[in-house]
Amino acid sequence: MISNPKKIVISRTDSIGDVALTLPLAGILKEKYPDASIIFLGNTYTKPIIKCCTSVDEVWEWAEIQKMEDQQQLEWLVSQNIDVFIHVFPRRELARLAKKAKIKYRIGTSHRLYHFLTCNHKPNFTRKSSDLHEAQLNTKLLTPFGINQSYSLKELSSLANFTNLTQLPEKFNTLLKSDKKNLIFHSKSQGSALEWGVDKFIDLAKSLNQNQYTIFFTGTETESEFFRDKLPQQKNIIDLSGKMNLDELIAFISKSDLLVACSTGPLHIAGLSNIRTIGLFTPKKPLHFGRWQPLGKNVNILEEKEISERHQPLGIDLQAVKHEIETSFL
Repeated sequence: MISNPKKIVISRTDSIGDVALTLPLAGILKEKYPDASIIFLGNTYTKPIIKCCTSVDEVWEWAEIQKMEDQQQLEWLVSQNIDVFIHVFPRRELARLAKKAKIKYRIGTSHRLYHFLTCNHKPNFTRKSSDLHEAQLNTKLLTPFGINQSYSLKELSSLANFTNLTQLPEKFNTLLKSDKKNLIFHSKSQGSALEWGVDKFIDLAKSLNQNQYTIFFTGTETESEFFRDKLPQQKNIIDLSGKMNLDELIAFISKSDLLVACSTGPLHIAGLSNIRTIGLFTPKKPLHFGRWQPLGKNVNILEEKEISERHQPLGIDLQAVKHEIETSFL
């Protein structure tokens, strides 16, 4: 069993939502080992998410490590004096590198064959057929520390410690209206989830009372091509797509009142920010909300009653989403 580690690396080099659901590991480890240094290895574009977690002491960017020659990577990692390396998102090259660096404790799921050659702690669990939430599954990697607790989503939401947010620039802060509810509609997902459809988000925006709600459409510049020209010319509907970096988007979401999205990164940001969060999901496994709903205190899920055909929009009734928004503020 691992005891009294001084430096722990949590490696999750994939997307925003996956990273958001891994942050509680940092909170759990910091709670158990308050004097340990917790390092999170992630992608460059997820760094703003990771920095929001107060339990993370340092963020490493996978892209920066990849720029090094093989020997330079090895020498650099050895110089870091890491005690534990946790492969939350398995990468063969990282598993091999951690072993070559002779990191004392190397943790990776037993369901990767190369981990039998590279890891000396291999918790045995499967994600594919499990009914557990992704954040709960991540905690299974902590068993070598003697951490065998079954965590509720409420507990994991708190352990994410998502409070270290950057200040919102004034040009965006002034868009938020104190006399209206500020809603964010994030209609696209960059292919990471089954979507509800841009047209439904636009119809929903038009159906809401203009005097009660200001509605912001967010997304990347590329995603904006799907809806920018379709947005109605109403003063209460504002296009912010492609106008914010991720730090700014996180801060803007945290100051808004409600966000609606399918299973994508901004949905998880909203959940961790504890604003009202409405997630649109399919019941189809493994994409269902039981596996991927965002953490947070104010999360509500709407699920289609029948599974949509592949590449078809989620079959969730517009009036149901409207009702969920309006009753959220009662």
